[in-house]
Parts: sequence; C-alpha cells; structure tokens
Amino acid sequence: MTFARPLGAGLTAFAFSLFTATAAFAAPTINKGDNAWMMTSTVLVLLMTIPGLALFYGGLVRSKNMLSVLAQVFYSVCIVCIIWALYGYSLTFTGGSPYLGGFAKAFMAGITPDSAAGTFSVDVNISELVYFCFQMTFAAITPALIVGAFAERMRFAAVALFVPLWVTLIYFPIAHMVWYWAGPDAISDAVKALAAASDGAAKTAAQAKLDEAMADGGQIFLWGALDFAGGTVVHINAGIAGLVGAILVGRRTGYGRELMAPHSLTMSMIGASLLWVGWFGFNAGSALEASGGAALAMANTFLATAAAALSWMFAEWIVRGHPSLLGALSGAVAGLVAVTPAAGFSGPMGAIVLGLLAGVVCLFACTVLKNALGYDDSLDVFGVHCVGGIIGALATGILVNPALGGSGVMDYVTGKIADYDMATQMLAQCKAVATTLLYSGIGSAVLYKIVDLVVGLRASVEVEREGLDLTEHTERAYNM
Repeated sequence: MTFARPLGAGLTAFAFSLFTATAAFAAPTINKGDNAWMMTSTVLVLLMTIPGLALFYGGLVRSKNMLSVLAQVFYSVCIVCIIWALYGYSLTFTGGSPYLGGFAKAFMAGITPDSAAGTFSVDVNISELVYFCFQMTFAAITPALIVGAFAERMRFAAVALFVPLWVTLIYFPIAHMVWYWAGPDAISDAVKALAAASDGAAKTAAQAKLDEAMADGGQIFLWGALDFAGGTVVHINAGIAGLVGAILVGRRTGYGRELMAPHSLTMSMIGASLLWVGWFGFNAGSALEASGGAALAMANTFLATAAAALSWMFAEWIVRGHPSLLGALSGAVAGLVAVTPAAGFSGPMGAIVLGLLAGVVCLFACTVLKNALGYDDSLDVFGVHCVGGIIGALATGILVNPALGGSGVMDYVTGKIADYDMATQMLAQCKAVATTLLYSGIGSAVLYKIVDLVVGLRASVEVEREGLDLTEHTERAYNM
C-alpha cells in the first residue's frame, strides 16, 4: 500500500495494493533504502532553515539588523528541537482527540533505535527516530518563517518567549488536526480481519475495529482535506501569525518615508537557492519512501518553482518596466509555498499552472494589497506564505482530479482510487484553510498580547534607529 502523504497527512492519492503477496499480519520491516532517503530529506529540510531561510531573510533587511535576524532564526530552530523531544512529537503524533494528541510519547518514551513508524506501504516502515527527526524539522522552520514579518523591530526577548508558546499552542494542534491518522497498517489489518471473519459476531467486531481505525485521526484529516507537505500546517499557519504580529507590533520607524532596501541581495540569492535545494527534502521527503511518489513531488517542486519565478519576474517587468532579481527570488519562494500541499497530488502540467498563478497573485498581495492596507510585513511573510499557501491548498483540491493529470484520492477500504467529487473535495480544502486562518490568527493575537505584557514586544525608537545587532546582541554582522 503506497500513499502520497506524510504519516497522518489525510487521504492519499497514489495507487496501492491493499492485499499484497505478503502474509497477513506480517511483522513490519525497516526498509533501509527508505530510511536512507528520509535521513537525507531530514537534513535537507534543516538546510532550508539554517542557513537557507536565515540568509534569505538576513540579506533582505538593513545591515544593522542582519545579525538579529540570524539569531532569531537560529534560536527558533534550537528551542523547537528541544520542545519537540520533550512533548511536541507526542502531542502531534499520538491519539487522544481530533484536536490534539496525548503524552504517551512525552520525553521520547518508547522511541528507540528499534521502534518503527509507518510509511505508505503496508508492513514497510522506517525507523521512528528518523520520522521523529523529519517532522521535527517541519516544526522548527514554521515559527522561523514568522520572524520575517516583524523583522527589524521586535525585541529578542519577545521572540524568545513567543516561539515556544506558539509552537505549543498553535503549531502542534494544527499539525495534529491535519496530519495525524491511524496509519496504513491499522486500516489494512482491520480490513483483513473483516474479510476473514466467519460469523456475524466476528464480522461485527471486525467492522467496529475498522470503524475505529478510520475514525482515529485529526479533525481536518477526517474532513478529507489534502495537504501533502504543509500548505496549511506550515505556510498558512505561519503566514497569518506573521500578519497579526506585523500589525500588533506596528510599522518600522520611518516606514514609508525612509529607504529600507535589502542590504545584500547576493546573500538573499544564496539563501533562496538553498531554500529551493532544501525544499526537495520538504516535498519529496513527505512521500516517506524513495518511491515514484517522491519522484513526482520532486518534479513538481522543480516545475512550479521555476514557473512562479518567471511569472513574478515577467509580471513585474510589464508593470514596472524592469525585471528584478528580488522579484525572481520572491516568485521562486511563492512557487515553493504553493506547490507544497499539491506536490504529491498534482500532475507536472498542473504544477506549472499552479506556479504561474502563484507568482502573479503573490506579487499582487505583496504590492497592491500590502500598500492598500498599510501594514508593514517586513519580508512579506503574509503575501508569500499565507497567500501562496491558500492558493496551493485550494488548487490541490482541483489538481488532484485524475482528469487533470492528478493522482486522485484513495479509498482505503476498497483499495481503489475513489470517484473524484470536486464539490466535496473543495469543501474540505476550504474548511482546512478557514480553520487554520481562524485558529492561528486569533490564537497568535492572544499570544502576542501575553508576550507584550510579560516582556514587551517592540524595541524602543532609539534602539531601532541604532539597529538591533548592537543594541540587542552587542555584535555586528560585519566588522569592516
């Protein structure tokens, strides 16, 4: 049984065989090839954040604030890794309720070199420690993305308090709702038991077991929403939190009156390129296997990204009379964001269309919409990640259609691709997007207010004028 989603990521669309040649209830095996691929993918996702995201963001701010951005991103990764081990993995990937897991695996209880985590093939697993680390990198990059929205004016103490609160109260519940499920082995075993039942009582018990396995999932998963690698969990989640933060913290001193150009587009080019490279771990790794599904996600990550970079650049060229490197880089990131939820569901041609759309719409959001509403989202976290994530999440519901080259949605019980129902699928996608926007938006606002009361969100005007590098960290990014 092969699936196309991260463990717990909802209904999948890749062809699989429910009944294989292996004996019923065979003991799961650790596939060394899949293990090796997932270890590689995990390191690639870390590369996205440090140094990729850190350099991309750092190059976009003024030189007096570069080190502060690097420090905030690096801190976010470190603190989230520790929290993930203490209780984050348990709250995200154990049962408990449709909204949050429990503490069965808190402090990594029961996670050993010999424990296994399900892939998307029945009775074929990877090491649970590998899966633990892979999902840890997703948790680490998400709050780091938020940093760009209020860059150059938020105190490090505020970031230090906000990040652990946010991942605990916002990220873990959303990730659980979207990605937690019982897994293919539980469903396969229940179906086999039902088929083998010989009398009425046995059939009733087996059916109850199957119903229990099918109902063991996060709420958004149970709605049938598709999110291959984090359109809702990572990008919409971080993007709306960033917008709320930018509004509550307020505009940078001199915003709209002083030049606030990126201090090093060379550095941003390096960071964006590392993001693209690392994103193959993010998307292709979310197949959890070195399979054709991973190859599809890889191809879509190439094509959507290139298409979005070109569409943003040419649209900017038409409107402003010149192409820019910053526009191409921003378009590439927008394409990566948009294809994330669709990477394993869309066909390659659909990914190109998605990238072309994302580049133009995100350009509009980062210019016309941002100027009209007047908020200061320093590095366009909302315009790229939230808007791009929404485009990708909604488009996934369309591009999954086999008639459009998509992979379709699997019916786990019959072992066949289900008939595509656009209305049903789009309703599920819309509910997932709306739930993420409301929960993360409102929850983040509350957390910002708490942090403001405890340590204060914003640096003083004097500190901001001098730059956060010296005032917050007594260091300079450059000493020349």
